Amino acid sequence: MNFTYIFNTKDYINHHLTHLQMNLRNFSFINNSSGNDFWVLNIDSIFFSNFLCILFLITFFFVSKKFSFKNPGNIQSLIEIIIVFIDNHVKKIINKKNVYISSLSLTIFVWTFLMNLMDIIPVDFIPYVSKMFFNLNNIKYVPSSDINITFSMAISVFLLILFYNIKYRGIKNFFLDFFLHPFSNPFFFIFNFILEIVSLFSKIISLSLRLFGNIYSGEIIFILISCIIPWWMQWMLYVPLAIFHILIIFLQSFLFMTLSIIYLSMAIKK
Repeated sequence: MNFTYIFNTKDYINHHLTHLQMNLRNFSFINNSSGNDFWVLNIDSIFFSNFLCILFLITFFFVSKKFSFKNPGNIQSLIEIIIVFIDNHVKKIINKKNVYISSLSLTIFVWTFLMNLMDIIPVDFIPYVSKMFFNLNNIKYVPSSDINITFSMAISVFLLILFYNIKYRGIKNFFLDFFLHPFSNPFFFIFNFILEIVSLFSKIISLSLRLFGNIYSGEIIFILISCIIPWWMQWMLYVPLAIFHILIIFLQSFLFMTLSIIYLSMAIKK
């Protein structure tokens, strides 16, 4: 079923860009908030991001339980390739083995990749199923196209950056760096502080907005194809763009992971 038969073009686009939201004041579902209300949750983003996280953890858990050297299955072989690739990537950046950062990098890469991969699903499929079986009018199923999700992930990495800075350098040296780096002259203390604060918080922006912008733009392109072009011609653009978008999905997951490793390695090496 194509929603273009139900809505005009503007309504169709707005429908696919509107979240399923809950008002935390009365725990009721709302169509769309004004954007100025803090007490609103995007239930769809939370559901799909957690569902994909649980899927990722369950898959890795059962594969580890059935691990075999003699007869590894296809899924086990794929997971081994991913783990070895990420572990070597972490070693190259940090120059030493770090189990915690390797595990974090694996989680970031696989989880982000699964969230991005949801963008390949035809734009009308999940909204149609949710409407038919659950009577939910609005739903967005690509978690990484929600800036709240990407910011949450970036803030989590940011908190780890602070943790490793304090752990390896001490809280005193950590705060002194804001005033003594890059210039040690007292005349530059205020300038150093402004520069370091901007540099520190820009890590959140660089992580979150890069991922959000690329996935959101891809979602918009697929919605426009489904909205403007007749259904029997959509495959001519949808298929090549979907193949290209898979590369974007992998690249953005890899970049988010790599930047996280670099930021954490800078905290460890200082």
